[in-house]
Amino acid sequence: MVGETTSSSLQIKPPAQGNLITILSIDGGGVRGIIPGIILAFLESELQKLDGEDARLADYFDVIAGTSTGGLITAMLTAPNQENRPLYAASGIKPFYLENCPKIFPPRSGICGTIVNLFKVLTGPKYDGKYLHNLLKNELGDKRLHRTLTNVVIPTFDIKKLQPTIFSSYKVAISPALDAKLSDICIGTSAAPTYLPAHYFENQDDQENKEEFNLIDGGVAANNPTLVAISEVTKQVFNKNPDFFPIKPMDYGRFLVISVGTGSSKEEYKYTAKMAAKWGVLGWLYDNGSTPLITSFSQASADMVDFHNCVVFEALHSEENYLRIDDDTLKGTVASVDVATKKNLDSLVKVGEEMLKKPVSRVNLETGKYEPIKNGGTNEEALIRFAKLLSDEKRFRESSAQQASTSK
Repeated sequence: MVGETTSSSLQIKPPAQGNLITILSIDGGGVRGIIPGIILAFLESELQKLDGEDARLADYFDVIAGTSTGGLITAMLTAPNQENRPLYAASGIKPFYLENCPKIFPPRSGICGTIVNLFKVLTGPKYDGKYLHNLLKNELGDKRLHRTLTNVVIPTFDIKKLQPTIFSSYKVAISPALDAKLSDICIGTSAAPTYLPAHYFENQDDQENKEEFNLIDGGVAANNPTLVAISEVTKQVFNKNPDFFPIKPMDYGRFLVISVGTGSSKEEYKYTAKMAAKWGVLGWLYDNGSTPLITSFSQASADMVDFHNCVVFEALHSEENYLRIDDDTLKGTVASVDVATKKNLDSLVKVGEEMLKKPVSRVNLETGKYEPIKNGGTNEEALIRFAKLLSDEKRFRESSAQQASTSK
């Protein structure tokens, strides 16, 4: 039974044996996935300083959630290798993207490239996705959702049903059809409209629970999946899952949340109402290499989630337990999702490294922009603090589990 194998594969002791529920969330953003790769590599390196070089993020988070490129990173961090350890260390994300992005999004330049891109937008997806599909199938093999080393939550959108499909470890026991191959889930959540083809598959291993999926990018539902992850955990608490301690509905002090964005270009003011007023279907789908419609709804989705979390955590005096790392000052090609030239990828590495040095910021609900928190320190300093909290929580749970075992 799927439900019987899920909990045994987890590398982390359940929250019921600790004080906190720990959540890591990773936004969508195509090639900009390099940015959270840099952030997470730093966090994992700090955990390794505390707990040894074998420490991995999956050992510390009850849930890792990711949308689109964030879903791919989630699978990399949680899928098991032959030794039943994470397939990738966080330090492996950057080289993975540097090597594979130019093949997933083969660059086209010059006037001819612009014409080809426009033709592609009019006649089908800009990229055929074949390299990405083969890459994911080779990397993830036949591993299914229940095999991940901690719980994962990966949003997609079913274009046939016109509703989100959330691939959640917590749902597998009651909805076995969701126990799909991780490769299919990642292909589905990454199928950004106009960029990559929609993904169809059937979950065929269990004929009794056979179901078809018609998936596109999870960013259509939740480009920032933090709130989806919190909701999945909250349902477990309300349903009295024995892995979770009882908490009050508004006790956000028991959550420890790190939410990592992939950057945006808000300050560039790319579009105006005067421009948009003249757009028809083509204008909304293609403007000098960008896709205004896709950019708008994915950014709106991410911001609304951050707005909610900032307000709720602060209102409940738990703001120290929520860390959002993002940057809304990207300009030019670094803000794109598919420019995979060596120059642009190297620039994204620098963006990630510089983001660590920037002050911890929160969204100003009036302006929509990130503003530094007074005495909040840098993102790097905040991650060091969170690493200590995660390490302490892990050790406490292990000690509690050992005491419970010896007392039997």
